[in-house]
Amino acid sequence: MDLSVVVPTLNGRDRLAACLDSVAAGAPDAEVIVVNGPSADGTTGMVRDRDDVDVLVEISDRTVNVARNAGIEVATGDAVALVDYDNRIADSWVDGVRRGLAEADVVTGPATPTGSNADAAGNEAGDEAGADPGMTADGDESGSDDEPEHGPERRRIAGQEVTYFTSGNVAFRRETLRDLDGFDEYLHIGGARDAAHRLARMDRTVAWDGAVAVTKEPPSRTAADGGHADRDWGWKYRALAYRLLKNYGVRPTVVARTAKHALTDAWATARDVVRGEATPSGWAANGRDVVFGIASGSSDGLVARARDRSPARNPNGLSKRADRAVAKYDWRQ
Repeated sequence: MDLSVVVPTLNGRDRLAACLDSVAAGAPDAEVIVVNGPSADGTTGMVRDRDDVDVLVEISDRTVNVARNAGIEVATGDAVALVDYDNRIADSWVDGVRRGLAEADVVTGPATPTGSNADAAGNEAGDEAGADPGMTADGDESGSDDEPEHGPERRRIAGQEVTYFTSGNVAFRRETLRDLDGFDEYLHIGGARDAAHRLARMDRTVAWDGAVAVTKEPPSRTAADGGHADRDWGWKYRALAYRLLKNYGVRPTVVARTAKHALTDAWATARDVVRGEATPSGWAANGRDVVFGIASGSSDGLVARARDRSPARNPNGLSKRADRAVAKYDWRQ
């Protein structure tokens, strides 16, 4: 198996360096591709000075799904892995990827926060990123930032069993990414969740292997380190409505699921107001963002569903544009 490892990054130079060190040690034969958003912290120079990166792609878009597609586009391996810049792969990672992809179309594994009890074990905790809008993030259907502790997260939606994968620790067979047409670039967050829905509809298998393990640095709350920021309620619900309407159409279960999450978040935020941890005006503003997010996401999701009726359900995918890269440095020759 020829393996390509794609690492999207944005203003995360030091964490990226640690990630690349781990890939060089744990997957020395892999093709390594770094996709750099418009970073302003010296990331480009750091990557160009390394001899363990095969391709550096510079993009102008801050959206993680554009970065993922830009890396997939230049990858040559028959297996393509996506690793977040603030993750470090375990020694067992490559063996787990090989074993998983021998049996399934996609393989994923745990992302254990640095410093936790499972940090050294690398085989227990599951991860699905919350709704952070940075370069390594994906929103979820649950409306929660909590991560499952044991094995992959599965949900039944509109009669379909969906297996989610860890967005910053996953490997695909190349033909699976081709049929999926990569990630939906409409989405600023939730691209991995959307891909999981589409994989399920295409009857593609997602395996979980505890050896496919990474340790994850805790997110920074500053825009200077990876674009992490406080929750964007508008985009959380815009992405949720978009991917559910695009993949399933107008169904009572879809409407009920969206309303349930909105009411749950509204109640949780109201409790923060009562405790003095939030203001009534902030609560009202969040509510307005949720309503507008659901409205715009629903409209755009139905348009997207009409535009692409194929099993891929990806009208904004990998094949739809060729102008993602503003510069490319390729040392593979």
